[in-house]
Amino acid sequence: MRPMEARAAREGNRRERELAPPLRASGEGVAQVSGTARLPRPSGAAAATQPDRRGGERRTALREGERHTALRAARPEKAKRSQDWYLPRHSRALALLLGLAYVPCVILAGGLPQGASLATGFASVFLLAVASLFAALERREGTGIAVRIAVVALGVALPMGCAGYTLAHWVTQGLPWQWALATLLSINAAAATVYRARVISLFTGKIASWVPFALIDPSPLMFAAIIGGALALTLIARFEWKDAEARRARSEARDRVAARAEDILRSFEETGEGWFWETDRRGALTYISPKAAHVLGKEPEQVIGRPLTEIVHPAPGASDAERTLAFHLSARSAFQDIELRAASAADEGGDGNGEDARWWALTGRPVYDSYKNFCGFRGHGSDLTEKRRSQQQVSRLAHYDSLTGLANRVQMSRALEQILAAPRERDRACALFLLDLDRFKQVNDTLGHPAGDALLKQVAQRLERVIGPAGRCGRLGGDEFQVIVPAPQTREHLAHIAREIIASLSQPYTVEGHAVVIGASVGVALAPEHGTTSEELIRNVDLALYAAKDAGRGCHRFYSDELHSAAEERAELEKDLREAIARGELELYYQPVVYAASETIVGFEALMRWNHPRRGALSPGKFVPIAEDAGLIDQLGQWALRTACDDLARWPAGIRCAVNVSPLQFANPELPNIVANALAHSGIDPARLELEITESVFMGDGAATDAMFAALKRVGVRLALDDFGTGYSSLGYLRKAPFDKIKIDQSFVRGATEKGSRNGAIIASITSLAEALGMDTTAEGVETLDELELVRMLGCSHVQGYIYHKPMDARAAGDLVEGDCTAQADGPRAARQTRTNLLRRVLVMHAGGVDDATLRNISEGGALLEGLWNVAEGASVEIEFSAGRRARGVIRWSRANRTGIEFDEPLRRRSDGSFAVLRGTPARLAG
Repeated sequence: MRPMEARAAREGNRRERELAPPLRASGEGVAQVSGTARLPRPSGAAAATQPDRRGGERRTALREGERHTALRAARPEKAKRSQDWYLPRHSRALALLLGLAYVPCVILAGGLPQGASLATGFASVFLLAVASLFAALERREGTGIAVRIAVVALGVALPMGCAGYTLAHWVTQGLPWQWALATLLSINAAAATVYRARVISLFTGKIASWVPFALIDPSPLMFAAIIGGALALTLIARFEWKDAEARRARSEARDRVAARAEDILRSFEETGEGWFWETDRRGALTYISPKAAHVLGKEPEQVIGRPLTEIVHPAPGASDAERTLAFHLSARSAFQDIELRAASAADEGGDGNGEDARWWALTGRPVYDSYKNFCGFRGHGSDLTEKRRSQQQVSRLAHYDSLTGLANRVQMSRALEQILAAPRERDRACALFLLDLDRFKQVNDTLGHPAGDALLKQVAQRLERVIGPAGRCGRLGGDEFQVIVPAPQTREHLAHIAREIIASLSQPYTVEGHAVVIGASVGVALAPEHGTTSEELIRNVDLALYAAKDAGRGCHRFYSDELHSAAEERAELEKDLREAIARGELELYYQPVVYAASETIVGFEALMRWNHPRRGALSPGKFVPIAEDAGLIDQLGQWALRTACDDLARWPAGIRCAVNVSPLQFANPELPNIVANALAHSGIDPARLELEITESVFMGDGAATDAMFAALKRVGVRLALDDFGTGYSSLGYLRKAPFDKIKIDQSFVRGATEKGSRNGAIIASITSLAEALGMDTTAEGVETLDELELVRMLGCSHVQGYIYHKPMDARAAGDLVEGDCTAQADGPRAARQTRTNLLRRVLVMHAGGVDDATLRNISEGGALLEGLWNVAEGASVEIEFSAGRRARGVIRWSRANRTGIEFDEPLRRRSDGSFAVLRGTPARLAG
């Protein structure tokens, strides 16, 4: 690059940096990058007015897109015309000027030139007049350099040479040479104007106009003058060329800056993140970006001419932001990032806080002309909608559970504290419910966490339907939920709410095509009765929830002071249980299973026992739930499997042993390996081991459950379905589950012999189903002779219960099966209802008389009286327990002064277990 061109390029780059400052985020209007970089304006009927320097208004000529296209198309054409083409498009003005220049010469010479000079004079004018044809030929696509040189020769050199030849010959014919020179100089000046920036054409034309003078007068002086002029013209042409190149570089730099500015602004608009606007001095919009207009639900032409304040939503009662905008517009002061809501058609008639509402941040500055006259405002806007939505989402996540949409722990704690801090004491009363889902962990473990999340959503919906507007529901995390019911409430009403919650949440769910049934345990605490601070209430309702779980789950409990000691006892038991496992203090007891047809012992069920050093023998119902909560149940289950297999190895080969498998153990993929290792270590036949599995395992993944059953059957063990009928699963699983035995829960056996009980029909159905499927049946919990007789009659193949044997240790079980393994039933004839022992005076009316007696014990169905003599069995009596509270019955037996009475209608117990008929002052003899 030559020095002049390099300097011009550097100058252009410098101008670019000066003319193109970076767009700032604050957006003080539109950057003024050059004299040609302006905001695009609409046109046509919707063209807005723009104040000019005289304060008037003018309309733009092109639409925004047309102006942009025209500007881009004009730039390369302009550059080509001024830099590359030797001939201008039109030179008729030069031909006219040349013709007019000949007129004074004709007058001074007294006539037209003679001969060839006249012809060349006409030729010069004619060639300049038709030079546009040569220009068109030069601009034709594919024109080569030879043609372009010929075009210069014909369109520039020839007409200028003819003009010089005409004037030179005219001098010899009487034209004053001074006038000829003046005419030639005028023609060259006009040519310089026409051929400006075309150095080659200008140089060629000037040399061609002077050469004829040298040809007419070939004197040394003339040639010297011509050569000197040529050298001078060469130097002038050189400087003119460099100056033209510098001007071209500066022009290109300005064009690049202008094009870049427009591209940046257009790209900024097209992103949708920001847009531009402009108003006149009256505040009416003269320009608005199409993106912004579309947000308003209109075309740009429909918005132009409206006040700026109308594009924001006209909310009733101007907001602070709207007042601030109006102030800046009236004060003609700059403003920045004023947040306003767009007056879009989507939220017309609403409060503007819907999902379709759009929010803008407006920035603007006043614009003045060169005479300091106010012309309006110019600025930009940015879309804040996503930012505000993100802020709202963050705020929502801070106060609401993202999964269920319920209030989270923070929000519930804040709501509880607000109630407890109310000014009036009455307003500080409320009830706090704490819910925990029963068997939810099994759903998570078997179906996976996505299924658990779907289940939690359904639980939240049901909980909100039950509570309704009476309280507030929240999720504390995991499967724990909380409910706050404000205002004083009776315990009966709160108990009703708790029962409704449990009943609703215990109904079957459908999750990912699986039928799932869970339960709920509920703890209830009252304020201020159970605490005056949120910490006290939360601690106490937590204890109430633990009490509900300890009571068997699926129930509710109110907080009481005794629960503190129970919680301490539970924590102590968990600690002792861990130590007992480490020291091997737990042991297995075995209860015989008797074949009903021959009353032969065919196996045992392993039952876990814990003889606590201070508390004595503890039942599994006491410590197994603690083991489940503490994560110890799998460890206990593996120990029970190993121990049972080792004991079974010492018993006769025909004896089997059943071991309970918890749902958590069943969900462990390593269970088949654990069972196989226990069998291999003991060396027993796998068919002698029976695994008892509850229905709850079928709430999990069907494919995983089937795979586990198949793996266990490959090991060779027997499978028994434990506690059949007490779960919530469908009977459909019995079609494919490879069970060898169905165990009938003792809840069906108990009370089956009572009048009107349907338990017998249920037992008969189960035995028929098992027989059809080729499975054995075991009736659990048989304790009386009539129960034994009933289950035998209904087809149960095996019996287990106190009627034969209580659970015993491994040594006693081994001694029992060393003989002929025959079992003998031993127990009461019939079951007796639970009786309450007491000592109370009552009146007995029979045979028209009244006797005084003492009530020794009582149950729902009967009572033991002392003090009646010589009363015949079968006699009807009426007992008065207290004033107005009586019961009728029949004497079933009488021995000396003791009498057994059966009531005609069962007595009703209250929730605390006492009888309603015993309320009040005991009866006395009249008089």
